[in-house]
Amino acid sequence: MRPFIFLSAAIALAAGSAGAEQIAPADLTSLPPADVIVLGELHDNPLHHVNQASAVAALRPAALVFEMLTPDQAAGVTPELRDDAAALGAALEWQDSGWPDFAMYHPIFTAAPDAAIFGAALPREEVRRAVGEGAAAVLGSDAALFGLDRPLPEDQKAIREAAQMEAHCNALPEAMLPGMVEAQRLRDAAFARATLKALRETGGPVVVITGNGHARTDWGLPYALGLAAPHVSLLSVGQFEAVPEGDPPYHLWLVTDPADRPDPCAVFDKG
Repeated sequence: MRPFIFLSAAIALAAGSAGAEQIAPADLTSLPPADVIVLGELHDNPLHHVNQASAVAALRPAALVFEMLTPDQAAGVTPELRDDAAALGAALEWQDSGWPDFAMYHPIFTAAPDAAIFGAALPREEVRRAVGEGAAAVLGSDAALFGLDRPLPEDQKAIREAAQMEAHCNALPEAMLPGMVEAQRLRDAAFARATLKALRETGGPVVVITGNGHARTDWGLPYALGLAAPHVSLLSVGQFEAVPEGDPPYHLWLVTDPADRPDPCAVFDKG
């Protein structure tokens, strides 16, 4: 462990600084305290889920919020099912969800056996609506609370649209890009809303399990939560497979070995 990293991280957290600190996976067992700890991931990297489970076991949160679960699914996580990976996965209908193997996620559920489970996922039809109608229209009365009533700065809009194009292997029609960004904004706001609900009902701390994109401090869940509840302290951790360029938009970040995966863009290869 490197205490100076955690000292500077705690100072940055208290001051609201955007500066990021690199840590090692072993340091996840000694994270600085916060009301909300957002643990990012690349969804299909098993090491990232091992790291999340390690952090959760050390943090002993009062609540776990999962990007992968709806509120109805989360309500089905009973004490009787929690220790049985096969039974819990079946109850959550995980095999049909499109998420990677539940065996990677199950240790996170058991790392804090007394933590309440919350689901942050919106119905797919609401996310699709945001593509055409915009995030604010779909979220409704809470839109202003999470900043959805404000247009994105043009430079950020361009960066986010380019990121959506790259994430979809440059195969999307350009006309779809603004709507895809709106869907992302909706999900970030919904995740922040679910996190605040978990904090309000349990008193915290709350750990959020989500992808790196939603864990970003500059425009992800942490940003939306900060607008709605600036008094809530938050720590964001990103996980990568190579050292990122520039200053990553997280409080802490780490690098692991890459997952063994096929080329995700091969399906678009018409050669």
